[in-house]
Amino acid sequence: MRLTDRVHSDRFPASYYTATLKDEAPFARLEGEVKADVCIVGGGFTGVAAALHLAERGASVVLLEQNLIGWGASGRNGGQVIGGYGQEMTDAPMMEKTFGKANAQAVFDMGVECVDIIKDWVARYQIDCDLEWGYFDAAMKPREMDELAEGMEVLKAHGYPHEQRMVGAADVKNYIGSDRYVGGRVNMGWGQVHPLNLVRGEARAAEKHGARIFEGAEVTHVAYGDKPVVTATGGKVVCDHVILAGNAYMGELVPSLAARCLPTGSYILATEQLSEDLAKKLMPARFAACDQRWALDYFRMSPDRRILFGGRANYSGLHPHDLEKSIRPAMEKVFPELKDIRVEYSWGGYLGIGLNRIPQVGKLDKNIWYAQAYSGHGVAPTHMSAKIIAEAIGGDPKRFDIMASVKHLPFPGGRMFKHPLQAIGMAWYRFRDWAF
Repeated sequence: MRLTDRVHSDRFPASYYTATLKDEAPFARLEGEVKADVCIVGGGFTGVAAALHLAERGASVVLLEQNLIGWGASGRNGGQVIGGYGQEMTDAPMMEKTFGKANAQAVFDMGVECVDIIKDWVARYQIDCDLEWGYFDAAMKPREMDELAEGMEVLKAHGYPHEQRMVGAADVKNYIGSDRYVGGRVNMGWGQVHPLNLVRGEARAAEKHGARIFEGAEVTHVAYGDKPVVTATGGKVVCDHVILAGNAYMGELVPSLAARCLPTGSYILATEQLSEDLAKKLMPARFAACDQRWALDYFRMSPDRRILFGGRANYSGLHPHDLEKSIRPAMEKVFPELKDIRVEYSWGGYLGIGLNRIPQVGKLDKNIWYAQAYSGHGVAPTHMSAKIIAEAIGGDPKRFDIMASVKHLPFPGGRMFKHPLQAIGMAWYRFRDWAF
């Protein structure tokens, strides 16, 4: 299958998530001028979560999405609910270096809280999104086992509240039925979800709190000032605050943000339904999983017994001609038993990468806020960015200021060369994965 990924579309990509979407009803269309306390640009996890956080606090909210709610990376990703915000949770020295010793624990705690937000909302608003707990960090080398064990102790030392345990070679097949791994780490605080059903369920919850959500509303201009004016397809929004949450699909609406966020292709396959026996053999615990390489594989078992397998991040700005041909060899290295199993869905799209892999949260003006560049790790952290922006708009900027203090450099090479230079850099990391 060849992927087409136009920036503007009135339909979802042909993915497993689209085929199992619970809520296909359209949201409203913008007509004329509307007023709000806050106008949010972007209908993915960041924008929708911001709408819900703010609406829960009583703010008047308008959200503008150029396509459909969940159309971008939020509705296409691997569905892995992983903690951590701002830095790898197990790298305490780097976290202290980045945020300062006084703030490192607060950032660690946000890395736990971002997952709790999802857990709380799914329960409170009864969102039908296949949320399940249990995660397996798979190790391919003894060195990676040592790193996972050290990381587990770091998490414990910083107050991580969920069960973790190391799994040796003798027991690894209780989690992943593959000869590729020498062991791994179980984390019961992380899990998996149907991301498209989650983001649309959160949007419906925001509507119930009074948020007005518009699809097909491409934003063409944002006029700054005491009362910003956001012009979009069908009308405009006059507001007190604007939140820019378009991430990899923001385009050139704000060039300074585009320079710091590299749209990067990521791709997933979904197999046909497996027999109960094969499903139990390949993933007996049904935990979501990934390996420890820089250019990693990630995979999980869907509730209807399909392997969803992702990887092959593409930094060139161009999608592979044939997604299945690109990804399937990696899947069969992990699970040779899938050699003759049919792939029913293959899809992908763009996610936003930052140079330092830390979510970019900040302000362009006194009342123009933004969050972007989750670098392939956005299902849970987006919810945290949304919350700290909502807190700051509500008068409590402490946690927002911690994240906004991080300096984010633009990608070298400008618009013309940033993709090729990043692709060259990624080739080195793939070589390092292979050689070391």
